[in-house]
Amino acid sequence: MICTSIQGKNLREIREILSRPDMEMAEIRLDRCKLSVEEIDELFGESDVPLAATCRTSECEAAEAEARLLTAIKAGAAYVDVEIEAPAMMSKRIRRQARESGSVLVRSYHDFKGTDSHEALKALVEKCLHLGADIVKIVTTASSEADTASVMSLYGDFAPQRLIAFCMGEAGRQTRIDCLKAGAPYTYAALSLEEAAAPGQWPYKEMRAKAYGGRQFIGYPDCKVLSVPSSKSFSQRAILCAALAEGVSHLRGYTPCGDSEAALKVARSLGAEVSEEGGTLTIKGIGAAPGSVETAELFTGESGLLTRMMIPLCAALGKGSAHISGEKTLVTRPLKGAAEMMAPFGISLESDRGGEEVMVPLTVKGGLRPCETEISGKDGSQLVSGLLMSLPLEEESSVIRLTEPKSIPYIFITIEVLKRFGIRIGNEMEGGEDFAQTRDMNLCDAITFHIRGGQRYRAADLDIEGDWSAAANLLVAGAIFGRTEVAGLDSRSLQADLSVMDVLIEAGASLSEDNESHVFHSQRAPLSPFSVDASNCPDLFPIIAVLAAFCEGRSRIGGVGRLAGKESDRASAITGMLTQMGVQNAVKGDELVIDGHSLARRCLEGKLLHGGKFTSRHDHRMVLALMTASLGADSPVEIDDTACVSKSFPEFGKVFARLTGKE
Repeated sequence: MICTSIQGKNLREIREILSRPDMEMAEIRLDRCKLSVEEIDELFGESDVPLAATCRTSECEAAEAEARLLTAIKAGAAYVDVEIEAPAMMSKRIRRQARESGSVLVRSYHDFKGTDSHEALKALVEKCLHLGADIVKIVTTASSEADTASVMSLYGDFAPQRLIAFCMGEAGRQTRIDCLKAGAPYTYAALSLEEAAAPGQWPYKEMRAKAYGGRQFIGYPDCKVLSVPSSKSFSQRAILCAALAEGVSHLRGYTPCGDSEAALKVARSLGAEVSEEGGTLTIKGIGAAPGSVETAELFTGESGLLTRMMIPLCAALGKGSAHISGEKTLVTRPLKGAAEMMAPFGISLESDRGGEEVMVPLTVKGGLRPCETEISGKDGSQLVSGLLMSLPLEEESSVIRLTEPKSIPYIFITIEVLKRFGIRIGNEMEGGEDFAQTRDMNLCDAITFHIRGGQRYRAADLDIEGDWSAAANLLVAGAIFGRTEVAGLDSRSLQADLSVMDVLIEAGASLSEDNESHVFHSQRAPLSPFSVDASNCPDLFPIIAVLAAFCEGRSRIGGVGRLAGKESDRASAITGMLTQMGVQNAVKGDELVIDGHSLARRCLEGKLLHGGKFTSRHDHRMVLALMTASLGADSPVEIDDTACVSKSFPEFGKVFARLTGKE
């Protein structure tokens, strides 16, 4: 990243500079810019461009510098730079406020006369880190190659993503860009040659051309608002609930995809009347009751969720036996743990092809039996959702204690949709002390569901949420390669893939939401490695693996074990994609470990991702990740099967063309 230093400007002039299409990051010299405290608050609160606040005590009274920096931090400064010579109490107060506000703290050292020994510079870095710096900035004046070598060798001693080290003076000019090549999060440039803050500083346009080789970024100069499809997780659940209800339901904001269309076919097979006009589904339900429906034959397309939800529903609604068939990757994916989970409820499953593994096509035998039981959720949440949808129809109540719960947010999506259709499910979450304090779902040991019998579905009207799984690819694309704006999302959603916001923020991306339009804005920023447990959001795995490839340092993504039952062996697909693209990675236990490099470093070192011919393994999530990764590849990425995106995001090709300006 290139941080352009802005000095001697008023608020209007700064806004004009920040509106330039190629301005990716800026340092606001609050000791040199003509800004009131109120204007500082306004500027740092409104900018999507990542801003660093700097106010040197050598040019401003310490009390005034502190007040100006604290105002910038509270308003939303992405970075705050405090020189090592600043008063100790001032530094502590700024550090505390930076921690509370989420600003990255930079502690800086400048030597305007020369360059000290390597050991002395190393000691300065260690001191800054001890003082709580997230990033250390070491800038000296070079008069020889030995000086530049002394400074640049610091990158061999410290994590490069936490160090900005270069030299002033003509002898040190090249180090200002070589630091990016070494892995620095960003470097500094001047608005123009005439406005250079120190000798040897590059004008930002010249530095940009040198760093990126004329590479064009998405969203520049025109950032188009992109739309995402409706959430198929919500759509499928809502369609089934509407089909089971008494009366007519209206589901607004529907967009078709393979899995949701399969749910509509199932609804019709159950006897519901379905029509669609202008993105609104109108469904006249069947007023479902136990044993009231002839469900001898159902086709669930390629949807694992729909298949698993229909297994207990067939047993509740049918008359002893039902046959479920599907297509494409569904018929090759074992329904791991399904037979064991259904047994306590009087349901047996038989695959047409025989054998011990349960696979589609299959026959569901037996009527659903209410009970009080304990089952393991280690193999996923989808059958649990089916039980929560079907058991309320039975006359007797049930209690399920679910141990080893996985994909917990999806269970709560089911409970929320059921609530909209008049079905109530009680639940108690259990865990250790850490869970009790944090309410982190990854720490939940068990959930007990209290399911009252004798309930009936009532018709409802509701809006279907936009799909965070699909949006994740567009937001990550903006965070790495430029900027994107995405509409149709709800930041209060229960969707597990809303977690992409947390991942992006931890990685350091610039992410914001317009409070009026609810459009989400994602923009390039210096990206740091992250650690995340994706056990509850396995659909995010492919795209956050791509994100990790462009974060300088080592990222860790937990939850590899949740990937085996997807449309492909997704762990193998992801590691294969990364390896073929030249990204170092390894699976260690339940974690995928990825060693990434910044986009600037990849451009400067000629280490962009490798293009070539890739297989999607007929997995829609892999197609989305591959197409996003192609924006950082050295040659075209050819994918053997892109049609499989119709499963979740049929319009992605058009949206991608709009994103890249090739529509």
